[in-house]
Amino acid sequence: MARVTSLCVYCGASAGSDPRHADAATELGKWLGESGITLVYGGGRVGLMGIVADAALAAGGKVIGVIPTMLKTREIAHSGCEMIAVDTMHARKQKMFELADAFAILPGGLGTLDEAFEMITWKQLRMHDKPILLLDIAGYWRPFREMMRHVVEGGFARGEHETLITPVETIAAIPAALAALPEPAIPAQPDKL
Repeated sequence: MARVTSLCVYCGASAGSDPRHADAATELGKWLGESGITLVYGGGRVGLMGIVADAALAAGGKVIGVIPTMLKTREIAHSGCEMIAVDTMHARKQKMFELADAFAILPGGLGTLDEAFEMITWKQLRMHDKPILLLDIAGYWRPFREMMRHVVEGGFARGEHETLITPVETIAAIPAALAALPEPAIPAQPDKL
């Protein structure tokens, strides 16, 4: 079983058009807070980011935001959590990686895709073996999963690359998904990232 004491959540700075995504962010934050799992996230108080952070805080959880200085006003940095300001987007991803035992990817836009692809790529390169949960709420990530299959079918990745992520369709399924995963075999090597 993968032991998780901190979960990095990647998600949109917008709530999106489907209310099920905001509901899932609320449910995830509540579960994290009630489970005593630290939320590590992008530090904003808007969109799904703000929703998941607010729910975790309301449930008594610990929340750590990591935000580049240039986005403190654009994403409106959350004032209710521990905040770490960094200089660049890359430094944000690095710091979030260092603070997390696992990753969860809620619906989001290009920034969420960037963060997800980087962690998946690092895992492919065996730079880490932390669990990556793709929270496929209401089928949002179905095209992404199809694209990954397409890349494999096109000969640009091996079949096992699809196993770099664990798709989960509901927040309630997260504990069982984590329990089914083995303990990470590759120690984190942040100095090599």
